[in-house]
Amino acid sequence: MQFLDDSLHPENQDKVVITVAPYGPEWMPEDFPEDIPVTMEQQIQKAVDCYEAGATVLHLHVRELDGKGSKRLSKFNELIAGVRAAVPDMIIQVGGSISFAPEDDGQAAKWLSDDTRHMLADLDPKPDQVTVAINTTQMNIMELLYPEYLEGTSLSNPAFMAAYSEMTVPAGPAWVEEHLRRLQASGIQPHFQLTGIHALETLDRLVRKGVYKGPLNLTWIGIGGGFDGPNPFNFFNFVHRAPDGCTLTAESLLKNVLPFNMMAMSMGLHPRCGIEDTIIDQSGQRFTSVQQIQQCVRVARELGREVANGKEAREIYRIGVQYETVDETLAANGMSPNRKAGVRNLPLRAA
Repeated sequence: MQFLDDSLHPENQDKVVITVAPYGPEWMPEDFPEDIPVTMEQQIQKAVDCYEAGATVLHLHVRELDGKGSKRLSKFNELIAGVRAAVPDMIIQVGGSISFAPEDDGQAAKWLSDDTRHMLADLDPKPDQVTVAINTTQMNIMELLYPEYLEGTSLSNPAFMAAYSEMTVPAGPAWVEEHLRRLQASGIQPHFQLTGIHALETLDRLVRKGVYKGPLNLTWIGIGGGFDGPNPFNFFNFVHRAPDGCTLTAESLLKNVLPFNMMAMSMGLHPRCGIEDTIIDQSGQRFTSVQQIQQCVRVARELGREVANGKEAREIYRIGVQYETVDETLAANGMSPNRKAGVRNLPLRAA
């Protein structure tokens, strides 16, 4: 990304697109009963509350009535339909880490093993986005979940701690290519959640080879445990390397969420908040998803940046847009063109 002399002036920056992740699948309802919805009606209402507070992107997971994360395609379809009816302008972004479980013997016989994740492309109604990881990566969220914040929560359970310490995000080359093919065929936009420069470089190669032809909406994830750590130098290196025409959202954990959101918003980028990222404020007190959104709105206003409404966020994210060619994709995302035969030195962008 380029920063000109006036790039930090709010009048030259996009409106702020606030992403909220209010379902927090790593926590159980008893960890924060005031803010973890369980029934379908509560989960839909949570989306409404977040939208009314100023969030225009909903990072969506679904719970069963026992409070556990759902693996049922039908439950995701139900929540997407409910949110779409209640807040039609909100961008629905389904978390791509979900692996669906067949709900009956017919599905079990028909689905291949990878279909448990590829079925995200078959959600009905379709979400606007599905998050996509690039490159298989360790995801040890426990590395930054300090014991003093876990005391009395479900994550203080040694079995849970061990399970979350050993998590990986499987996203090998064959799976990524097939997943992107299915999402694009379904008209669902991938939102790339990237763990560091290595993932950004792989995505760059996929675009240059024509595996993906569409807008680049990226989230940098600074949560440690196999991802970039919450070090500003990691973040700024990523910002420096990100394509000029992408959108970029910052994501971190616990007390790191607010500082990275402030850095992102000051640079014209976008914040993510919600109880999936933190259930505490900077004083260690419980902090609801709506309160976190309200904080982002206050910071944005102090910086002079306007907060995007749903329709504006859709324009900024270029929801529904796909491109025909590699060259068109590179140009639209502000990336340098591929080298043509005989070209020496750096290929220049067209005037």
